[in-house]
Amino acid sequence: MDVGELLNYQPDRGAKRPRDEGSREESRSRQKTAGRDARRAPVRSEADGEEQTADREKILERLMDQDTEDPEGELVDESTVKKMILTFEKRSYKNQELRIKFPDNPEKFMEAELDLNDIIQEMHVIATIPELYHLLVELNAVHSLLGLLSHDNTESHISIAVVDLLQELTDIDTLHESEEGAEVLIDALLEGQVVALMVQNMERLDETVKEEADGVYNTLAVIENMAEFRPGLCTEAAQQGLMQWLLKRIKAKMPFDANKLYCSEILAILLQNNDKTRELLGEMDGIDVLLQQLSVFKRHNPATAEEQEMMENLFDALCSCLMLPANRDRFLRGEGLQLMNLMLREKKMSRVSALKVLDYGVIGPEGSDNCHKFVDILGLRTIFPLFMKTPKKMKKVGVSDKEHEEHVCSIIASMLRNLKGQQRSRLLSKFTENDCEKVDRLMELHFKYLEAVQLADKRIEGEKHDMVRRGEIIDDAMDDEFYLRRLDAGLFVLQLVCYIMVEICNAGVPQLQQRVHQILNLRGGSVKIVRHIMREYAENIGDGKSEEFKESEQKRILELLENF
Repeated sequence: MDVGELLNYQPDRGAKRPRDEGSREESRSRQKTAGRDARRAPVRSEADGEEQTADREKILERLMDQDTEDPEGELVDESTVKKMILTFEKRSYKNQELRIKFPDNPEKFMEAELDLNDIIQEMHVIATIPELYHLLVELNAVHSLLGLLSHDNTESHISIAVVDLLQELTDIDTLHESEEGAEVLIDALLEGQVVALMVQNMERLDETVKEEADGVYNTLAVIENMAEFRPGLCTEAAQQGLMQWLLKRIKAKMPFDANKLYCSEILAILLQNNDKTRELLGEMDGIDVLLQQLSVFKRHNPATAEEQEMMENLFDALCSCLMLPANRDRFLRGEGLQLMNLMLREKKMSRVSALKVLDYGVIGPEGSDNCHKFVDILGLRTIFPLFMKTPKKMKKVGVSDKEHEEHVCSIIASMLRNLKGQQRSRLLSKFTENDCEKVDRLMELHFKYLEAVQLADKRIEGEKHDMVRRGEIIDDAMDDEFYLRRLDAGLFVLQLVCYIMVEICNAGVPQLQQRVHQILNLRGGSVKIVRHIMREYAENIGDGKSEEFKESEQKRILELLENF
């Protein structure tokens, strides 16, 4: 048996975070390898034969011993951890020394490599006592571990063993067991540029080798753990090369696997509520990358549940990006509207998310160019059939009627707000065709959501009454919570429907205004109720927008109401 085979020997080390092609739910073995694919040793002379054989036997004996040892039996306290860290520092230094001394002779530092790997595996026990994490920082172990991420010999996989350890140390449940210990560890990792080092390490890994693919997966797990514990680090992580690496990995021509799914998940996390990362992605032509990856699903459904999850992650990432006005233009230039329009027509799984992306792309004054382009590419022919009838398939993919109707009404409301000239005339003519059937459908939605909101209001009034009786104070925070509940019950869709009603009644087409008022009177509706809903909408408009925008929009809505 040669040294390479000895070092490939992998004792079973128990279970850890799963990474599996089929499902991340199934566990995989920890793979805390004792030596991990070290470089093949060069052929030696016969004179060294006996010495080598003795060395190999010694190494094999030690590897076999590792399977029988039970580290769980020992009591781990501060003193044990200090000894462990000291041993790690000594072995790390010795390994480095031998590598410098014998750079072209792996057999000379092979045993030191094994010793170092052994102690890294033993250090996994520290993950069970996060209150002692401060020792890793105080005794400089974090600095040394980060130094090993750029370990010279990729085939030794010491860097993978380090990532494996970091993944356990940063496990989110463990971090929450001791907030103080977690803060100290995360601070030290960030100070040591952990993300930049892990990205450089991933660049060197070959994912066709299972162990190295697992190394990539565990690296992404470390990033996810840290981002969940401290969301503020997303900007820094993205800027340290992570965003670039994720985009490169997502567009790589490789078969779909758990790592590609995980990359899409991390990308969506980085872009949540973060304009800096959205801008960075836009500057890196990331919008084009997302559109290219999603174009696969315009005529084909994802083959597995995992691939569907990846598709949804990419759609979420695209929606996040479109919240930044500069990315709307990139989406327009990248023919994103054409792709979404095709998806809406093809009636595949991607249709649900394409509708949401279109909504994000046309909303607000920044969506004006996209609104005009959507009409130019005959998008009205696509959106109005979805307005007239909520597809049954939507429910199958877990989307409620309310969610579908909200997106469709929001898109039509945005177009009424933004369109000018010929495109606006084309939109209004849709409401008059076929004996104003679109107006009839609009009024149907009005009464549907008005009833839902009135039910919610009754419940809320009852709760308020009970609170007053108990002597509780209904403060602003409580009022906000009640308002959010009303929005969730259907008030937001009702506001959109009322806005569309008011807009078409002000369009200078008498036929539309007559039809709206006729149906309101027939069904016992009231102009007063519509005005009340729109005033409330105007009062709450413009969250996150400038005060100037808020005032001009409120004025515009109130002017529309005067002629309603």
